[in-house]
Amino acid sequence: MDIHTLEKRWIQLSITLLAAFAVLIGVAAYAFGFQVPRLEQRVRPEDVLNDPKWGKVRELEPGRTYEVYLISRTWQFQPRRIEIPRGAKVTFYVTSVDVQHGFKVMGTSISMQVLPGYVGVISYTFKEPGVYRFICTEYCGLAHAAMFGEIIVK
Repeated sequence: MDIHTLEKRWIQLSITLLAAFAVLIGVAAYAFGFQVPRLEQRVRPEDVLNDPKWGKVRELEPGRTYEVYLISRTWQFQPRRIEIPRGAKVTFYVTSVDVQHGFKVMGTSISMQVLPGYVGVISYTFKEPGVYRFICTEYCGLAHAAMFGEIIVK
């Protein structure tokens, strides 16, 4: 079977463009610090609600390292307000106790789907002071627009 010369060139061009796009995506992800959230473990929603660590911020190293155990439930995040110092590395453990939600921190590379029964984990170092708002990015019902919170970096 013989392939026409012009068709061969288009195939080569297509493969070259795909390879270039793959390299550019990798470079951009590395340069901007994008990371893929990982699923840490499976949990039962009732266990999350009965575990005292959920819905709280935990300081591991004063002023440097924090863990946030964030609960997503219909139309609210818990905790809704988080305060940390500038330069602190924060690891977010996020789960849902009812339906699928989203978790996006505006002005950062943090964005993940939040699934009931799973704990998603993502880390970020807040280098600049300010107020970083977080929102739900998956429609979860009538009051979805009221599902937000803020991270205050001092």
